Amino acid sequence: MAKRVVPEADRRRRRPTKQGAVLTERLIVETALRMLHEHGRAGLTARRLGTALGADPSTLYRYFRGMDELTLAIGDELIGRALRSWEPCGDWLADLRDVGTRIYRAYLAHPEAAVLTANRVSGRANEIAGDEAIIGVLRSTGLPDAEVVRVYQAFVDQALAFAALDAASLALPQAARADDEAVWRSTYAKLPADTHPHIAATAPLLVARMNDSAYPTALDMLLRSAAAAVAAARATAADD
Repeated sequence: MAKRVVPEADRRRRRPTKQGAVLTERLIVETALRMLHEHGRAGLTARRLGTALGADPSTLYRYFRGMDELTLAIGDELIGRALRSWEPCGDWLADLRDVGTRIYRAYLAHPEAAVLTANRVSGRANEIAGDEAIIGVLRSTGLPDAEVVRVYQAFVDQALAFAALDAASLALPQAARADDEAVWRSTYAKLPADTHPHIAATAPLLVARMNDSAYPTALDMLLRSAAAAVAAARATAADD
């Protein structure tokens, strides 16, 4: 059964932890992020987190109903870090490119956390503020709301999907990642043209490109599609 969460005003410990810190939700999330970076997803447990904080693991339930709620808070923290200093410049394409790149980079900075949280929807403050900002940028173009939501979904899902995909590679042991990256040169580049003519024809390009993220290219393609939709909507409005 989920444990009762203590109201916000009553959560703060009266005494510091063994490390001399007063527990807060933010300190717990930041410590969890550090543990994910150092020990991976399997290393993040209530017991280990309590030890890292110098507190009894049961104390964590004064802040979170369980580890799943902490996971949602971690994802919300990543979004908050992505948009903490973001300010719209007024060019909607530039603003969307900046937001997408910021989200992707914030998740990639914490690969284990990205794999754990990129597919989650928290409904927490940073996530809501980010969604409000993105939808606001799209609505400023004059797109109909149905089209705004269509582009918004593709935009957010694309950034998070690439973040999760690329983070999963970064989270691999170094030797495994190196082996994967070598396959393009050791296998694909050596396929004969008589059996695999298309791969053979493009092999040098594949070797040069396939170990880099496709997110910048995919983001460009999505934004070009969005720009075409905006142009069509504005042309329709001008004719009415």
